[in-house]
Amino acid sequence: MAGTSGEAAMPLSVAEIAARAQDFEYNPYIRLKVWLRTAELLLREAQIYEDEGNIQQAYMLLMRFVTLVADKLSAHPDSKEPANRRALKMMIKSIPDAVDRLEVLKPRIVARYNTWQTENAGREESAADVWDGQGPGSKRRLSKYAEADPAIAGRAKTLEASEHSGLAVKLAHKEIQRRDDVRRTTRQSNDRDQGGYEGDDSTDLQRRIEDTRRRMDSRERHTGGTPKKLTKPHPSASEPSLAAPRSSEYRYPSISKSRPFQYEDSIGKMERNFGRESAPPIPEKQVIRSTISYESPAPMRPAKLLKEEPPSSTPSPVDEPSAYTFKPSAYLENGSPLRTLFLPTLLRESFLSIARPNTQANLETCGILCGTLISNALFISRLVIPEQESTSDTCETTNEGALFDYCDKEDLMVLGWIHTHPSQTCFMSSRDLHTHCGYQVMMPESIAIVCAPSKSPSWGVFRMTDPPGMKSVLNCRQTGLFHPHPETDIYTDAMRPGHVFETPGLEFKVVDLRP
Repeated sequence: MAGTSGEAAMPLSVAEIAARAQDFEYNPYIRLKVWLRTAELLLREAQIYEDEGNIQQAYMLLMRFVTLVADKLSAHPDSKEPANRRALKMMIKSIPDAVDRLEVLKPRIVARYNTWQTENAGREESAADVWDGQGPGSKRRLSKYAEADPAIAGRAKTLEASEHSGLAVKLAHKEIQRRDDVRRTTRQSNDRDQGGYEGDDSTDLQRRIEDTRRRMDSRERHTGGTPKKLTKPHPSASEPSLAAPRSSEYRYPSISKSRPFQYEDSIGKMERNFGRESAPPIPEKQVIRSTISYESPAPMRPAKLLKEEPPSSTPSPVDEPSAYTFKPSAYLENGSPLRTLFLPTLLRESFLSIARPNTQANLETCGILCGTLISNALFISRLVIPEQESTSDTCETTNEGALFDYCDKEDLMVLGWIHTHPSQTCFMSSRDLHTHCGYQVMMPESIAIVCAPSKSPSWGVFRMTDPPGMKSVLNCRQTGLFHPHPETDIYTDAMRPGHVFETPGLEFKVVDLRP
């Protein structure tokens, strides 16, 4: 298979992984809530890598989480504010669990490293030949960072994203469906254990109807009376089954009474009623369905769902995320690897369709790019339109709590954002740079898509350089809407070449959170 490495390279030692975990730049001027989201993302990524068997990367992320929260965030200038104190306290409570997971992973990493050393004693490994991904016409160069990347060091069957986009799409569709099924099952189980079901109004209503019927049955048994029938349907109940006889009287959906089945009594009743006219059929038990989409938070517009293929019931080994690891497709200017980010080809078209009314009114529109991590690659699977306030030159998200609550509920990672320039050219304004800086702090692979439908080029996919772009913007204290920065190479194209691949056939959903 072209572009596939089937032989595992040298794994990393615990000391090497620990050194990599410490290698990140902390800036106390970044708001604490951004760092808290970053810490939460580290835990989420670590869990995915651990589930896929990539224990080196899981170990590195867990150690970075402990270092960030214990050594840095506890002393952050915003940590004393009441609004941040509780969130920080909750994050600190996660440290013991992270340390326990580190202790479980450590002996496995040591054993793997020692085994490799024994089996390859005296063998010299050549340095990996990787693409630095910087600008058009970039040449290949040797990079120490390729061998020091815990995500791919020692991993067999590493893939070049540019040569295996079809496999990437197949992996993504199957794994996203599997995770959705697991999350839905877990959520339903937890809600049953708690005696409520906040996420499904129909199930909650059905339960209340059953409880009411049982109380009526109990009252009938104890008092010997007959419950009165309602002459009008209850406004919260569903329509009776079509199989039921037409009547002005309301009939509850048929629900089994909580009494034991008596076989002999049933035979006797059948014999006594033999030859008589049969009673009208009892309406079948109905499932009362909510008109609100299960996956959509209320209130909101219905999510646009693109056609999905049903997952195979018997996945082959090639479809398992743990079977392969995608190589980084580019590197930051400081040499740190950037994981491949797969972008659905039709996403821009869908976004521009939603933004068209604002664009015609010369107002900006923004959307959030959400997705997940699979096999050391990032897949955008959701376009979320948040609540926002717009002008001709700006677009500010409002009610960010609702956005992050939705992402947490759906187990989504924020991978970047997309916005329009209704009347301006396709570029990153100073306001855009300050906005995107927060995204790239949380995840270096985060992207900013700018759409300028009336100009040429009409769109672009960008990231900030690091260095000098990230440090320049983080240290900038100017507050004007548009202000210059001294660096000329403050941001760069993330596609030509870069770590972003527009991928045909990659499915996604559109969710509009605006009221």
